[in-house]
Amino acid sequence: QVQLVESGGGLVQAGGELRLSCAASGRTFSNYAMGWFRQAPGKEREFVGAISRSGTSAFYVDSVKGRFTISRDNAKNTVYLQMNSLKPEDTAVYFCAANRALNTGSIYSRSYEYDYWGQGTQVTVSS
Repeated sequence: QVQLVESGGGLVQAGGELRLSCAASGRTFSNYAMGWFRQAPGKEREFVGAISRSGTSAFYVDSVKGRFTISRDNAKNTVYLQMNSLKPEDTAVYFCAANRALNTGSIYSRSYEYDYWGQGTQVTVSS
């Protein structure tokens, strides 16, 4: 069992930045590929980005490329989502998720591929 706790959400003006953190506990963090998803009111949960177990590979949805960056610190059991140049359409609850990946370089973009989820943190971007 892996427990995930997100933090760092809040209210920010358009053009601003936030850094979300997701702290993991319960299993060896470096065995898990990690992903970030978000869900806006009335919309389905969507993939934002993901990072491999080793942290050497990352992948993003087109709408956040060049603005968001995922990183991880396996020594601290934490994955981060740095969000720059925020837009009102980025407003959503952001979730981190963990996948028990066998391959250190694999990345996963589908929600059903993830085994564990955090409770989410609200990000609100005002115009």
